[in-house]
Amino acid sequence: MSEVNKNKKLEPDMRTINEIIDNYVEMESSQVSQLLFKFKPHGTTIGGFREDIWSELFTQIVPKKFVVEQSVFIIDSKGHVSPEVDLAILDEMYTPYIFRKGRLKFIPIEAVAVAIECKSLSASYGSLETWTSTIKNMETSRQSIARINGNIVTGDTGDVPQTQTSTRPILIYCCLGDAHNTNMNLFDFTLQVDLESKKIKIHRNEGIDKLREWYYALNHNDTTVDESLKHDPKSKLDASIDDYQVKRIINNEETEVSLLSFTFQLNQLLMLINNPMWFPHKAYVDLFNKTNS
Repeated sequence: MSEVNKNKKLEPDMRTINEIIDNYVEMESSQVSQLLFKFKPHGTTIGGFREDIWSELFTQIVPKKFVVEQSVFIIDSKGHVSPEVDLAILDEMYTPYIFRKGRLKFIPIEAVAVAIECKSLSASYGSLETWTSTIKNMETSRQSIARINGNIVTGDTGDVPQTQTSTRPILIYCCLGDAHNTNMNLFDFTLQVDLESKKIKIHRNEGIDKLREWYYALNHNDTTVDESLKHDPKSKLDASIDDYQVKRIINNEETEVSLLSFTFQLNQLLMLINNPMWFPHKAYVDLFNKTNS
């Protein structure tokens, strides 16, 4: 390579960047068209069909290290079992299923990165409040043993500050229409199909904004853990999740490219969790041995 070519400054290919944005807009339009498909005599079938569409969406935007499972139950080592979760995003590389047979799946809380509830045109606030609070209150265990490079470590490292003491899933609500507006504050994100504009609107939980707040909410969910054990990221996480919005100008009006924004926002939060907690095999062994007493 000549010295001239080697030092040549590359120019951004904005045409391709704009085409990528266009494809996200087209993908959103296609998803909405499928989600609004109506076939009234078979409501249950249509509900399952819509779950499939949402599942395909999440499969497209999360890294391959994660899998998207439908119709699962989350379990913890204390014996708590969640209501049915429509979609769960989990890392199955290191964490076993507690039980899996056909469509019946019990997944340990330590493995679940995202829990998703899918509803059509209406939903009970009370049932959703129970759903979200049950999942938020499930308990991860640090009773783990694992080999890392050059050492054997345990999940409970005594008085050493940790970046992760107790995780919880990111909670996402997928729904159609504005009848769900009062339910949105129960979730971290809501993907709402607007029936008038035929677009997906992304609503973010206003109670959690800075990445620092997300870090503590997702990695230090257990309020009983001493604050001195929670690693302080200091000034590294001062950005707001709203800083990750992608916008474009159409007819002199600025609009958000919803799915592209959500792709960056969700994956940034997944990077904050990064890996599932080491699986506490002994804690689950103790749970199942309780049946003897």
